[in-house]
Amino acid sequence: MLDELREERIVNKVGGRFKLSTLIQKRMVALNSGARALVELDTNNKMEIVIQEILADKIYLDTEMNVQVAAGTEEGGPTELDFRNL
Repeated sequence: MLDELREERIVNKVGGRFKLSTLIQKRMVALNSGARALVELDTNNKMEIVIQEILADKIYLDTEMNVQVAAGTEEGGPTELDFRNL
């Protein structure tokens, strides 16, 4: 497991363990569907990419539990999936 997930900082950043789990799962689906990573890392490990996106405040969950990209963050590639029906 990644060390960042053992720290309370990332849990508190997103508002709890449930929200963290939801954000990770939904962003992983988007990355696996072809969305571009929002951070530059020398890895293909999507879990590490998602964790770094969260820590860098690049992604967050809105009030309807949809993944949102932070303002000022450029995202290319395929559009994000609509997760409201999951």
